[in-house]
Amino acid sequence: MGDSETNKQQPAGHVCHRDKHCPDIFYFSGFDNTFESETVEGALPRGRNSPRKVPFGLYAEQLSGTAFTRPRHLNQRTWLYRKQPSAAFNKHTFVDTGKFFGKADPAKGTLDPNAMRWMPFETNEEYQDGDSQSDTNFMHGTFLLGASGDPAVKNGIAIYVYLCKTDMSPRDSDTSVTDSYMYNSDGDFLLLPQEGGLEVRTEMGILIVHPGEFCVIPRGIVFSINLLNKGKGKLSRGYMLEVFKGHLTLPELGPIGSNGLANTRDFLYPTAWSENEEKPTCNKTLYNKFSSKLWAKSIETSPFNVVAWHGNYLPYKYDLSKFCAINSVTYDHIDPSIYTVMTCVGDETGTALCDFVIFPPRWMSTDPDTFRPPWFHRNCMTEFMGLIWGGYDAKKGFLPGGASLHSCMTPHGPDAASYDKAVADPCEQPTFFSQGLAFMFETTCMLRLTYYALNHKCRDTEYGFCWDGLPNWFGEGRRNSDDGD
Repeated sequence: MGDSETNKQQPAGHVCHRDKHCPDIFYFSGFDNTFESETVEGALPRGRNSPRKVPFGLYAEQLSGTAFTRPRHLNQRTWLYRKQPSAAFNKHTFVDTGKFFGKADPAKGTLDPNAMRWMPFETNEEYQDGDSQSDTNFMHGTFLLGASGDPAVKNGIAIYVYLCKTDMSPRDSDTSVTDSYMYNSDGDFLLLPQEGGLEVRTEMGILIVHPGEFCVIPRGIVFSINLLNKGKGKLSRGYMLEVFKGHLTLPELGPIGSNGLANTRDFLYPTAWSENEEKPTCNKTLYNKFSSKLWAKSIETSPFNVVAWHGNYLPYKYDLSKFCAINSVTYDHIDPSIYTVMTCVGDETGTALCDFVIFPPRWMSTDPDTFRPPWFHRNCMTEFMGLIWGGYDAKKGFLPGGASLHSCMTPHGPDAASYDKAVADPCEQPTFFSQGLAFMFETTCMLRLTYYALNHKCRDTEYGFCWDGLPNWFGEGRRNSDDGD
């Protein structure tokens, strides 16, 4: 974990979960709960939020994730008790770096209705925008694929891939290396590692996130991302969703009842942590993603100086293997919305700005006359898919680290080989699909695609031919032998 003030003992007075990979990291559990945490006993004020004199000479600072007047059950805020207030950094002015986060202006993308697929994304010097390919951290190794809306009016989304090989804040004695910190004024980030785990350092604490898990960093929270698979030439790769409107939340369960899908108890939140100021002095830069552009300023001390906090506006993570999948046990392949992990509510009732959906290992137990893979489809929504590991039951050649895009009303469905296999399968017994973990970002928005997405060498320009082997059998005298009422 490096040199830090992280408590290596379970914080007293709380039921915490120890990270299964890093035993000195603890978490709270429970989605959208209010927690409190301190690295030094007695640092958290009792009975009030902003006393005249905060314990240990700390400063009280509130971070609001919603408007003051949001209904109480939707209101999100956290009180931070820090060594210096964030305003202390204002003596240095943010300077426009001239670069867009994701290396592309989202407003200048191209709307393209064609079905698209990409092989696993790889680093490519052509798109580095002046950043060294061999020395690329998360912030400089993130590439925008497509976006819609405008963060200035807090409505829309963006989808990225990240390809990085170095830490944002290296924990070594090289004082020539700059520590980079960042916060996003535009919206929430959902990070989904595909290859290589991440150490996500934030103002409130540390999250360890491996492939098969995801984390959410809400708007305005300062973070820095280091890599767990360190080593020369090792690549960390993953996907990222950004929502400009509101916050991600859990979908309503409706007639499913009070349990199922992503259960609230399985969401994990960090415990308080602050960086050790006795580490060697090095350059520090704070970045702000503001209206899609990167702004930067130098700072003298780490922004990870929060000694205690309490509230419910926090980063969190979730292990997708804990998802309780719901499925048909009679007939038909159910709509994929039944696999929704998180959602960002849209303007129209029942229509999400974006849903985060997974297709996990699961039992399939429909009757023998059900076509079990996804059916052919045209959708008023836009579907972006990625693959964390393994394969996908409706497509050959869809590989981990790659992606596909089927825009609004673009026809899609199983390829010819998958279709023929499923039709021939009598599916007389329940089967357990264990061959992969795929996901989908489904949005009501049309995505403006970047030059990177449209012209990358990993784009599969022959993708449309995967449906070429679906002939017209009508009029050939073919009829199901088991047709009936």
